[in-house]
Amino acid sequence: MSDDQFTRLFKYIEEFRTDVEKRLDEAAKDRSDIRGAIGELSAQVRDYHDEMTFSSNQLNRLREAILQIAKETGVKLSVEL
Repeated sequence: MSDDQFTRLFKYIEEFRTDVEKRLDEAAKDRSDIRGAIGELSAQVRDYHDEMTFSSNQLNRLREAILQIAKETGVKLSVEL
């Protein structure tokens, strides 16, 4: 292998290595961005779940209060709550 061929091969390998490193860095940044987005979405789902649980509990208390008032006043409800 002549010096010229070796130099060209070395230059090609260096360019290839640089390109691979650049792509790996970009992939790592993409993974980091995805992890961040997943974390944010998880927090939103957790908050939504908490809100739905609170609303469900509140609706159940209101249902029980309405049934109790109807029972105490002798009002017959046409729709079962």
